[in-house]
Amino acid sequence: MARSGGALVVSLSVIAAAVAACAPAHAEQRAEQRLDPSAADRQARRDAAHAGRLATPLPGTPDTARPLTRLRAAGLRFGAPLMIRIFKAESEFEVWVGKTGTFVHFATYPVCYWSGTLGPKLREGDRQTPEGFYTLTEEQLHNGGRWRRSLNLGYPNVFDRANGRTGSAILVHGGCDSSGCFAMTNPVSAELYDLVVGAFRGGQQHIPVHVFPFRMTDANLAAEGDGRWQGFWDDLKTGYDSFERTHLPPHVSVCARRYQIRDAMRGGSDAGGVELCPGDIDMIPSHLRQAPAEKATAPQASVAPSPPPRCATARASCRKWVALRDRRAASRFVARHNASPGKRSAVR
Repeated sequence: MARSGGALVVSLSVIAAAVAACAPAHAEQRAEQRLDPSAADRQARRDAAHAGRLATPLPGTPDTARPLTRLRAAGLRFGAPLMIRIFKAESEFEVWVGKTGTFVHFATYPVCYWSGTLGPKLREGDRQTPEGFYTLTEEQLHNGGRWRRSLNLGYPNVFDRANGRTGSAILVHGGCDSSGCFAMTNPVSAELYDLVVGAFRGGQQHIPVHVFPFRMTDANLAAEGDGRWQGFWDDLKTGYDSFERTHLPPHVSVCARRYQIRDAMRGGSDAGGVELCPGDIDMIPSHLRQAPAEKATAPQASVAPSPPPRCATARASCRKWVALRDRRAASRFVARHNASPGKRSAVR
């Protein structure tokens, strides 16, 4: 009888210890659920898409049939530099466009579906969407596999690799389902691809893509409490605050496995990609020092690059001629795609 009582005491102790060990995880999960009001909505959209009854365009979607008209109405130019921000909890995808030395908001698109929870991606196969500071280059125009004309975010970047994180081929693509990617509806995905290609053809080499768990306000961070990602999210907020303050993409580097942010100066150089601080290469495991090779076909440009002007751009008449030439080139691009049988252009 004594042995039985002792065994009962031991069993109760084991159960109590297990409950105590799980409590922080449950608390973090509750915090994630509190900060992620979109979870039920995006699951409902995914289920509706699987059943073939997803109503599109999604509420809040801009008119993807007329992006050039919308750009002109905002006083913006097709081919100008871009800046992208993604907010997971709100399921929102922002595009900002360069104008007279700053970036102005052009459009906010609803994200149809993203998988996982709030918090960064850690390893291949965890079905988690990443968080952090990424950069699009022309080599990341993705034209292979299922999702042609999609955008590869460039995960893992040097920060991810310095922290031992693995994975590959995290895309912004069409549809309404993903395993770690950001799934937009097909018309939105097509518009984003064309805007990005236009920016590259306009001369931009690095398009910053900032992925946040939520809008990084003081109130949202306070609601998160002292969770697992507090320090990481504090560093993301530094980049968020820099852009909110200057409307210029900040310079981002990685030192001692943490993001370091420096405000961009108006009229300064391109923010460039995320850079590793000198001497920190040894912090990256040897097998992660190179980003994984992507199996993708060569990019197929939607917009031909603009030839150099045949006149001196210091003259107002030359600048007017260049603007007219570029408008005509965009019109030919639209007409060519509209004339393609069975296919409608995303850019009008």
